[in-house]
Amino acid sequence: MGFWIYMLVMDLLIPLTMIIWGNYFMKKAPAQINSVFGYRTPMSMKNQDTWEFAHKYCGKIWYICGWILLPLTTIGMLLVIGKGEDCVGTAGGMLCAVQLIPLAGAILPTELALRKNFDKSGKRRQPPR
Repeated sequence: MGFWIYMLVMDLLIPLTMIIWGNYFMKKAPAQINSVFGYRTPMSMKNQDTWEFAHKYCGKIWYICGWILLPLTTIGMLLVIGKGEDCVGTAGGMLCAVQLIPLAGAILPTELALRKNFDKSGKRRQPPR
């Protein structure tokens, strides 16, 4: 039972991280464009406007996905309660692998939204009339 609880806690780290950081980034991007902390791609680092847009957009994706993954992860781990360590470990590893898809997958829609809303130099596109 102790190993199951450990795996549950470890598997909940990714959804909780997505919820916490997603909520933070939706409200506030890091003040300075930097290469250490935050959503860092060449397009997002063009200027302060692209920087803030990318954080808000990616933060929203992370926040929503985190809330979806939280109960799914818990249910997935409840299905292996009382099973052997091999079964619990395999289930936990598979859940972690699935969680990484939206965690890293948020990059693609964020970059597409950046390109839709900004030109290559980072200037905001005018809405169609």
